Amino acid sequence: MRRGLRHPGLVGTDEERSGGSAGLAAALRAAVAGEVDFSAAARALVTMDASNYRRVPVGTVAPRDADDVAAVLEVCRAHGTPVVARGGGTSIGGQATGTGVVLDFTRHMAGLVSLDPEGRTAVVGPGLVLDRLREAARPYGLTFGPDPSTHSRCTLGGMIGNNACGAHSVAWGTTADSVRSLDVVSYRGARLTLGREGRGAPPGLLDLVERNLAPLRTGYPEGLPRRISGYALDALLPERGVDVARSFCGSEGTLGVVTEATVRLVPLPADPVLVVLGYADESAAAEAAAGLLPYGPLTVEGMAADLVRGAEGLPRGGAWLFCEADGEGAARRLVRAADALDATVVKDPAGQRALWRIREDAAGTATRMPDGVEAWPGWEDCAVPPARLGAYLREFRSLLAEFGLRGVPYGHFGDGCVHVRIDFDLWTQKGVREFRRFSEAVADLVVAHGGSLSGEHGDGQARAELLPRMYGEELVGLFGAVKDVWDPDGGLNPGMLVRPRPLDEGLRFTGLPLVGLGREAARCVGVAKCRVAGPGSGPGVMCPSYRVTGEERHSTRGRARLLHEMALGEVVTDGWRSEEVREALDLCLSCKGCRSDCPVGVDMAAYKAEFLDRHYAGPLGVLRRPRSHWTMGRLPHWLDLFGRALNPAMGLPFAARLAGVTPERAMPRVAEQSFASWFADRGSTRSAALTLWPDTFTDHLAPQVGRAAVRVLEAAGLGVALPRGRVCCGLTYVSTGQLGAARRVMRRSLDVLEARPEAGGTGPVVVLEPSCAATLRTDLPELLPDDPRAARLAASVRTFAEVLESLAPDWEPPRLDRPVTGQTHCHQHAVLGDAADRRLRERAGLTGTLAGGCCGLAGNFGFEPGHYEVSVACAEDQLLPALSAAPAAEVLADGFSCRTQIGDLTERRGRHLAEVLAEAIEGGAEAPRLS
Repeated sequence: MRRGLRHPGLVGTDEERSGGSAGLAAALRAAVAGEVDFSAAARALVTMDASNYRRVPVGTVAPRDADDVAAVLEVCRAHGTPVVARGGGTSIGGQATGTGVVLDFTRHMAGLVSLDPEGRTAVVGPGLVLDRLREAARPYGLTFGPDPSTHSRCTLGGMIGNNACGAHSVAWGTTADSVRSLDVVSYRGARLTLGREGRGAPPGLLDLVERNLAPLRTGYPEGLPRRISGYALDALLPERGVDVARSFCGSEGTLGVVTEATVRLVPLPADPVLVVLGYADESAAAEAAAGLLPYGPLTVEGMAADLVRGAEGLPRGGAWLFCEADGEGAARRLVRAADALDATVVKDPAGQRALWRIREDAAGTATRMPDGVEAWPGWEDCAVPPARLGAYLREFRSLLAEFGLRGVPYGHFGDGCVHVRIDFDLWTQKGVREFRRFSEAVADLVVAHGGSLSGEHGDGQARAELLPRMYGEELVGLFGAVKDVWDPDGGLNPGMLVRPRPLDEGLRFTGLPLVGLGREAARCVGVAKCRVAGPGSGPGVMCPSYRVTGEERHSTRGRARLLHEMALGEVVTDGWRSEEVREALDLCLSCKGCRSDCPVGVDMAAYKAEFLDRHYAGPLGVLRRPRSHWTMGRLPHWLDLFGRALNPAMGLPFAARLAGVTPERAMPRVAEQSFASWFADRGSTRSAALTLWPDTFTDHLAPQVGRAAVRVLEAAGLGVALPRGRVCCGLTYVSTGQLGAARRVMRRSLDVLEARPEAGGTGPVVVLEPSCAATLRTDLPELLPDDPRAARLAASVRTFAEVLESLAPDWEPPRLDRPVTGQTHCHQHAVLGDAADRRLRERAGLTGTLAGGCCGLAGNFGFEPGHYEVSVACAEDQLLPALSAAPAAEVLADGFSCRTQIGDLTERRGRHLAEVLAEAIEGGAEAPRLS
């Protein structure tokens, strides 16, 4: 299944799945060309955005064009149903959720309509992801100025709705500064093109403005580059060009639905240089920020040490300003003007990206305190005049202490805008009451400093209730009058901005169990880093299936939302028997990429294993399990039991069908002699310094890897021993959700390891297969938390490169001096890290970078029926392009699945790093492949 294709069985076409709204669903299907989905799964996926709030819609529509949007609004108006426009769903105030019909613009209305390099404008669909626009503009030396940290997944429509800003706002302003005209549809079906000089204003709007010139001229705070709160009605003043498009920006979908936008582009800096300035503390950095603005920086971003937590490459200090300048001369002028403790000037693009990644991941990193306590949005992005930022932050920290709360401020210091996540207790009534009290107190503090309750992400439900404290009742009343002019029926995103719901109502944690899988899934805060755009969109692992299909339910966030709703039981009502959840998890490759790539460490592989274990529990569940769970899931058992005797059976024409394996895959052949048998036959008089773990794949399917590893380790002066008995990490049992069997297998392995021959049985355990090493490092102690042996074994696990580096630091590997390509195993990326491998390759003269991503085979996943096309598409994302780009390079792939996928889909052969090194040590032509 390629990107854009639907997963079979997930489309809600039956009236019985329409959530009690069969008539509305039928009317919409008759009226629109796009998809109408009222299924439980579709509704569950959009109950939340990146906020603390949850609202349950009646259904979703993915319109194909403006005509579809108008048709949806007509039908919903006739049924009295509200409509909410949704882009990437990364809003932090709750404004991308709704109780009516949710419009998903990311499926069909996500195109770049046109780009005019000479006029420096672009026409875009509302669902276009920002990075796609930037990529299209880059060849012309142009970009879209606003660049929030969610640039890889936020949409232009969402940015218009929230008046998004980003790091470069000190140079290029907000989204409103970059909008030229907007095509919108009102709830009553009027199609308007908004622009300057009153263009597109609905009847009555300009008369309302004319009658209220005085409050519009005096009611807005001055000196605030980041005033996002409320409606920007001052843009309608005569002296400001009566800019209807600008006044519409930041209206959060409450006035009209954007169907197309013409936006301004700006020149890219010719020579971007990153200047990182170190200061003693956060207040010192904040007070310095405003003084840098006259020197023309492109960014002035701030963060303190309690957010960075050990990141490398930063200058001395307890807080830092990240300032981008155009050219080294401008960078040096910033350094001279900064009066900083220390400074680092970074010209290398890769070095800049590494440092910027610290800042961009802050929205997720800040959700955990250093001790692991969770922190939440809720007072996410206020702004004060930049000159007052230092004083505001000191008082804000004091207010946190007064309430016994903790948070880590960071953000756009040059614009006086501060992001912070706070460890609110949103699980108990007492904690929610304190959440309200704090929100009211900090709103007063912001207003006392002349600030805006929202400086970037909009008010939503989180702050709209507090707008009278900022603007007063008269101006807020005028907001209501403007809403009624645009939307007299109140059908567009009701409860946001005007006549808002209380800020402590409808919290997404209400009713959720305090422990269990639902509680774990709730750690997903919705920033949607898992929603990268698709194949070829960049490095990283998370989330392979979403990169292929583009379906929200195949993203880490989507799956977490379904598990969250399963735990609540309101939308997904079948609990552990839920087919909606099972179907969404079916395309999860258990790659563990989210464990490292997700800013909050959501571990969907572990969640999938627990769900499958519960889903198939009991006698009937055992019968419902896919056949592949009994064959591939228990592969270690069958290989130990039958060994090479399986080969004739696996070669039969009907073997794949009997084994529950897709016919597109050839079954792997079992080796004539296992690695353990070879090791026992050869004998050794060396004193063992380490234990080599004979994982199932190495032992039975790729013993040449084990033999090569022994040769290299012994050449490095290290004695090797194998466990005195069969061991297994339990990986295949875990990935198929057979956790009881996995625990039994793990305990037996721990029993065997107690008899390790090396001194005290405490030496390192070298695991050649990355997926097995990752299982021992993470799943083993998590599944056996009460067995101290599990934690000891997890701590002793080393990769092949790690053990050479730690036990044989002076050993010089053979010098190969050749290019390499291939892939870093997804489990190695997520759990183990590959720094030692990169250093070993460098010492051996193996040049080149291995691809990221997931090979797509992923153990049993690529062998299971219905997965082949997704499996291949995952390989086409990063692995296969890397091989094509280096046709003469040595192909490295330490994982058995990766090597198998490479062999199945190409004429190339992947090898473990140990094989390449052993071949060089052996020399000659006798064992060119050590087979």
